[in-house]
Amino acid sequence: MKTAFLFPGQGAQYVGMGKDIPDTPRVRQLFEAAIDILGFDILELMREGSDEDLKRTDVTQPAIFLHSLARLYAMEEPLQFDAVAGHSLGEWTALVAADAVDFEDGLRLVRERALAMQKACELHPGTMAAIVGLDFERIEALCRQVDGIVVPANYNSPSQLVISGEVEAVKKAVQLLKDAGARRAILLNVGGAFHSPLMAPAQQHLEAQIRRTTFRTPKCPIYQNVDAQPHTDINEIVENLSKQLTAPVRWTNTMEQMIHDGITQMVEVGGNGKVLTGLLKKIRRDIPVQTI
Repeated sequence: MKTAFLFPGQGAQYVGMGKDIPDTPRVRQLFEAAIDILGFDILELMREGSDEDLKRTDVTQPAIFLHSLARLYAMEEPLQFDAVAGHSLGEWTALVAADAVDFEDGLRLVRERALAMQKACELHPGTMAAIVGLDFERIEALCRQVDGIVVPANYNSPSQLVISGEVEAVKKAVQLLKDAGARRAILLNVGGAFHSPLMAPAQQHLEAQIRRTTFRTPKCPIYQNVDAQPHTDINEIVENLSKQLTAPVRWTNTMEQMIHDGITQMVEVGGNGKVLTGLLKKIRRDIPVQTI
């Protein structure tokens, strides 16, 4: 059996997400370091914060990152894994899990990522929409017909693609996609146009931070969002990370590539345990998946 660990991104948070984490010495050390780095009590917000608190980008991203790692570190008998991948933000968790970057540096980059994305959202307001029931090529073609910026952002499953861009352009694309026969085409309650050209200012800021960070060869391949391919070369990993904020998340291709490469079971680590498990069942129902 070959196992891949999968780490969720934004959308996997839930109220009380800190209450169910075992209080082990390593987990306590993790959160003590996190509070010092972030400058606020992230664990208290995870335990007692409201849904609105947890939706704040500066809270959401470190909270999900920390929740997944705490779940991983709290295991009495850690499972062995042969590959890792993460959905958007989750790719940073995957890097730490694979020892490609230190936890402290990973969290600092996640914090910078969140703040830079929030600033980009304020500079260039945008939105996203989930499209269900049309093939990728048809969605891509219809997006190209719209004036303004609207692009594929998340290739989540064969039946679901999320588009992203300027508010009016996304609304026009939604109407076109409905007219073309999409089963669902709905605007999402998000703060901006993630994984689109509107994130360019955030990408430029984060790339500078990435270039200042020390990365190591990971202990297993990491399948990256940008190209859905396994990587162990540090230069390739850094280059792909630098592109991630404006490039689409090729999750469907990532899962298919993992299976092609011999992965026979998958484990979703952290979050609400539903997001990536649900997507995998839409991609390949015959692959066993469990949650931590």
